[in-house]
Amino acid sequence: MTEEVTPRATLVRADNPGVMTLDGTNTWVLREPGRSGVVVLDPGPLDEAHLQRVLDVAGHDGGRVELVLYSHWHPDHTDAIDRFFELTGAPARALDEKWCRGAAPLADGELLDVDGLEIRVIATPGHTMDSICLVLPAEDSLLSADTILGKGTTVVAHPDGALGPYLDSLHAIRGLAASGEVARILSGHGPVVDEPLRVVDEYLAHRAERLQQVRDAVAAGDTTAMQVVERVYADVDRSVWFAAEMSVRAQLEYLAQS
Repeated sequence: MTEEVTPRATLVRADNPGVMTLDGTNTWVLREPGRSGVVVLDPGPLDEAHLQRVLDVAGHDGGRVELVLYSHWHPDHTDAIDRFFELTGAPARALDEKWCRGAAPLADGELLDVDGLEIRVIATPGHTMDSICLVLPAEDSLLSADTILGKGTTVVAHPDGALGPYLDSLHAIRGLAASGEVARILSGHGPVVDEPLRVVDEYLAHRAERLQQVRDAVAAGDTTAMQVVERVYADVDRSVWFAAEMSVRAQLEYLAQS
């Protein structure tokens, strides 16, 4: 699937649907209108057909890929890193130097300018500790990767992910939405979020509710993460219990540190 979502952001969705990827991983092709320089966020899985679609979109009307960004290390976002570097020669940057090619790591708060396209980098640890979001100030868009999904809620992927930083990241995004700096969210999976403040508040309420359920399960005598999952996530399809267990471990760690 390919769709021009905003004047600066075109979605190229990878053909890798699943319980963790929803309809597939969203690759974003970013470009200032009327300019040729292109930024690609999360080229995604090592799928030659998908990568060619990304290149076709990037190359439209004389465009060229000048920078590749990675939102976090999960394989459905980074598997194509070396192949895409080979195809484009464009430097790749991420918060963690492991996912950089020919360039330095990103810094929290860094303002990028690629052929007139302004991008502000925001470190948003929690889903993973190297997670970032990107703001396009010219159109009040937030590229949220897996920190906020287009539908449903995301996993705090323990042991790399952590609940305390994730809650802090959600509050930071809430501040941007409340101030009007973010009017829409372009996520790493799922559709566009047109009511960011409402969705962030739903995320925060969901986390608070789950955390209380975990407290109650522990008080009832559940001693392992899977025992908590069996109680708290009893109404959730078992195919995602492995993800629920990661989140429960993150919640138990958070409670132990509180």
